Amino acid sequence: MVGPSPPPFPDEDNAVAAKRALRKDLRARRRAHVEALDPRTRALLFRRPPAPLMALIPAGATVALYNASQWEAPAASYATFFHEAGHAVALPWFADRGAPMQFRQWLVPPLDDVLEPDPWGVKQPAADAPLLTPDVLFVPLVGFTAQGQRLGQGGGHYDRWLEGHPDAVPIGMAWDAQCVDSLPREVHDRPLRAVVTPTRLYGPF
Repeated sequence: MVGPSPPPFPDEDNAVAAKRALRKDLRARRRAHVEALDPRTRALLFRRPPAPLMALIPAGATVALYNASQWEAPAASYATFFHEAGHAVALPWFADRGAPMQFRQWLVPPLDDVLEPDPWGVKQPAADAPLLTPDVLFVPLVGFTAQGQRLGQGGGHYDRWLEGHPDAVPIGMAWDAQCVDSLPREVHDRPLRAVVTPTRLYGPF
């Protein structure tokens, strides 16, 4: 289901304010959508990437995923899939709240006992896990458009990392309820190459 379009915002200040309001609305929508799912159905979703998406993932590519919050599209099964297919699997890693995002290897996905809390309490690899540079990133999001725009949490971590790694392939994972007609843009926003939901694949763009 595609949600209503926000109005256009011609300058950065208006875009920032619009994104803030839109995040609040989309987080509520996402939570309501997930709570309405039958748990048995939810357990069957996001088990493995759709076959057409695999054309974006070269053999031997390092694949980054994320540890999902309660309401985000879950990525743990994808971690198992890529690990068993012979890919190195990475997760975001932060030295502290002010540090840039890096990626370290998730050595035994999907086991959480090899991970430790990051500065926000999210599980990340230990500090001695190998640093990796992902070729493909599956990224969480708050909202997206059918053309590949992404609305993130607001920290800008993925946008900054992708700016410094323009050859990496970012792929969004989302619930269908997170799709909107358009999003306010800022200069630093980086588009996605594709978005995966439980019912369809948007892209590749």
